Amino acid sequence: MFDLAPVSLWLEDFSAVRQIFERWRAEGVVDLIAHLQADPSRVGECMSSIRVLKVNQTTLDLFGAADHAELVAGLDRVFSGDMTELMTHELDQLWQGRLLYENTTVNYTLDGRRLDVQLRVRILPGHEATWERVLVSLDDITARMTAVRERERSVHYARDLFDHSPVSLWVEDFSAVKRLLDDIRARGISDFSTFLKVHPEFVARCMQEIRVIDVNRETLRMFGAESKKMLLENIPRVFRDEMQDSFAEQLQDLWAGKTLQHREVINYSLSGQLINIHMQFAVLDDHLADWDLVLVSLMDITARKKAEAYLEYLGKHDVLTQLRNRTFYSEELNRLARKGPWPVSVLSIDLNGLKQVNDEEGHAAGDALLRRVGEVLGKAVEAPAWPARIGGDEFAVLLPATDERGAETTRERIMSMVELNNQFYAGRSGHALSLAIGIATCEFGDTLEAALLRADKAMYADKQVYYDDNGVERRR
Repeated sequence: MFDLAPVSLWLEDFSAVRQIFERWRAEGVVDLIAHLQADPSRVGECMSSIRVLKVNQTTLDLFGAADHAELVAGLDRVFSGDMTELMTHELDQLWQGRLLYENTTVNYTLDGRRLDVQLRVRILPGHEATWERVLVSLDDITARMTAVRERERSVHYARDLFDHSPVSLWVEDFSAVKRLLDDIRARGISDFSTFLKVHPEFVARCMQEIRVIDVNRETLRMFGAESKKMLLENIPRVFRDEMQDSFAEQLQDLWAGKTLQHREVINYSLSGQLINIHMQFAVLDDHLADWDLVLVSLMDITARKKAEAYLEYLGKHDVLTQLRNRTFYSEELNRLARKGPWPVSVLSIDLNGLKQVNDEEGHAAGDALLRRVGEVLGKAVEAPAWPARIGGDEFAVLLPATDERGAETTRERIMSMVELNNQFYAGRSGHALSLAIGIATCEFGDTLEAALLRADKAMYADKQVYYDDNGVERRR
């Protein structure tokens, strides 16, 4: 039975180990582990005192030995590596009087292959007093331990990918949300959109039921949290205001069976800073039945949104004066021509004396005058009207739902602002701001083009007065 056993069996003599123990006890040793750690060579003394009496064929096959003599001669290779800590534990079991103990350890074949083994040591009956006969069995668990280590490596790899991802990652449990949705569906609710309008508190209830399982480092950085605990305790500060509307849309998608979603949302850092975010929401495939594992990735697109907003601003604004540009003016003119509201009044405005300033002092001085026009019109004109720079020294103001009296009021307000502006810049610049303004009103059924022509003619007439008063011949 010993020779044919399918596990590795060793019959060994531990009597010399017992004698060493008796000597140490006589010397006053109480704590064996501390004694061995104080001088690791004592472990080697115990190991070298063990005699291998016999092994079975499975042992020879396992360790790649031709016979007993070859195995014994190569025991220094079998028990290689750092065996001190493992052997310390085994010796302590014997020190405490345990006649049977188990341990997981590492041995090596004679050709150097690693073996993970489950070790069982039993002092055989009748030899308790001397330890002359000890049966050691080894189960080869290399395949199982290799799989465990591979699984641990995979877990560690996945954890590193999660923690070091440049995107904010959230692992969440939506199972309670699914139960709430299933419950109202079971109550016969079919029009979920109407249900949310009637019961807006349901959205807040679902938000409260989400359980955050884990977040990665980028999440802490993005939201300005020092730790996961700090972030999770302040979730209401992160998901607030506009988030309830976007979450309502998310719930409607979930109701419709869309467990993979993309949308742009707004969150807030713990310091209160707004963060534009592109969110991807995905219920993991193996958890579609209960939604208990959801991966949410958040990408900070705040810089991109600012760039887009700036490009949109540039597309519709004049950089120098900060007023609307000709493109926006043309679009708004077409819109008003189609839809009104009527009457629509127009102010055609021209900056007097710009060419003379440019010729005499350079374009920097002329640009300064243009910026002052932007300041005046920006302060004087109120929504829904707005001013625009439509040419080099040409400006216009479109006034929807404004009659001639309202247009005249706007012109007077602009002239008052010009006077204040000139007072403010007196002494800073040698040039007084002067505007030529023409007004026209378009009633329903008339054309805006005709009104624009009338406003231009009135502006040119006003401009001619300026040149006549200043004794300057206008260049045509």
